[in-house]
Amino acid sequence: MTLAHDLQYAAGLARGAGKIILEHYGKVARLTKTHAAASDEAVTDADRAAQRYIVAGLRPRYPDDGIVGEESETGQSITFECPNPAGRNWVIDPIDGTNNFIAGLGNFCVCIGLLDEGFPVLGVVYDVTRDILYTAARGLAAWENNKQIHAPQTPLSDSSIVMFTSNLLTENRCPNWACKFLAQQTWKLRILGSAALEATYVASGVAHGAVTVNGKLWDVTAAAAIILEAGGVMTDLRGNAIFTFDLRRYNGAKVPFLAAGPQAHRPLLEMILAHP
Repeated sequence: MTLAHDLQYAAGLARGAGKIILEHYGKVARLTKTHAAASDEAVTDADRAAQRYIVAGLRPRYPDDGIVGEESETGQSITFECPNPAGRNWVIDPIDGTNNFIAGLGNFCVCIGLLDEGFPVLGVVYDVTRDILYTAARGLAAWENNKQIHAPQTPLSDSSIVMFTSNLLTENRCPNWACKFLAQQTWKLRILGSAALEATYVASGVAHGAVTVNGKLWDVTAAAAIILEAGGVMTDLRGNAIFTFDLRRYNGAKVPFLAAGPQAHRPLLEMILAHP
């Protein structure tokens, strides 16, 4: 099988998971994760049902591949089944934007990414309520449904959109760069509450940049594959490469990122570094 076949199959799983999620939309209760890495994050029965569906589709088709998922059946841990952390490993977020989903706000998505030797070679981000499928695989371009997409190639300007995630706190404080971003009136700031959607809007050319402070590996992997294939840049908040990613002993640690167009990345990073 080729990456093209893998991408087609993963896209089908994302759409199938989306149908399950919509069956629960407006009907779920907010639960709380109990494991240490979750920090009282929200979860619902829909998250677990969607991940169960995706994993059940991956295991028989790719028996030698590993799986990392945000949820588990018990809520006591993440899913981490990676016999070969340096090989092929699927990274799943069944609902990115769970709090939006619970509240009835339509900004949430299904994320399925594939790491091969620690590098994101395939990504699917399915915007469920809008029925928009973002996909990419190494060497196969990036797509929004059937339209090829590209990250912005222009510098930041007074019409640029920059995305933030809703939780900007680091060590219980708001960093100075976030305050600087909020205080300026040049760039148009937007907070959607879904790190993967925010990053994918960079790949599609809607936003010049997206910053996530407290995301996890499952928030970034699928979106990273799409951004990179669309000609964008993704680093951590110090400008270091996130990938290749060392999966060994991963237990849900934070993976902050800055995703941007190639001419927007440097000025955004410089502001972040200058105002810790």
